[in-house]
Amino acid sequence: MTRTEIPSPADVVRRQYLASAAGDLAALRATLAPDVEWTEMAGFPLAGTYRTPAGVTSNVMEKLGAEWDDWTAHDDTYVADGENVVVLARYTAVNKATGKAIDVRVAHHFTVRGGLIVRFEQFTDTAKVRDAMA
Repeated sequence: MTRTEIPSPADVVRRQYLASAAGDLAALRATLAPDVEWTEMAGFPLAGTYRTPAGVTSNVMEKLGAEWDDWTAHDDTYVADGENVVVLARYTAVNKATGKAIDVRVAHHFTVRGGLIVRFEQFTDTAKVRDAMA
């Protein structure tokens, strides 16, 4: 890829998952647009919409790391259509307070423009996550 080439939307999303798995929040923030809108679905412990790369990592990734051991989103299937990328994945982790593990399916919808993630929306079985926390 040359300096002027913009990576494909799926490549940008993959870099985000790799950075997350490595715990590299700086690399993860580098995949996000300055005005990113990141939505964790209603019912999820961190439900809400977060803006700015720093807002996303401090309100989502850092909080997950504080409450869960080995929180990982295992991305396995990508469906790309223009600037839209849907990833089917699985969350695994162990809740630090209860010791209960999760292994739950998830779908993520990303919108990527100009080589940066501008929008994210999560879909998952929030009850399984909450149950592991109780």
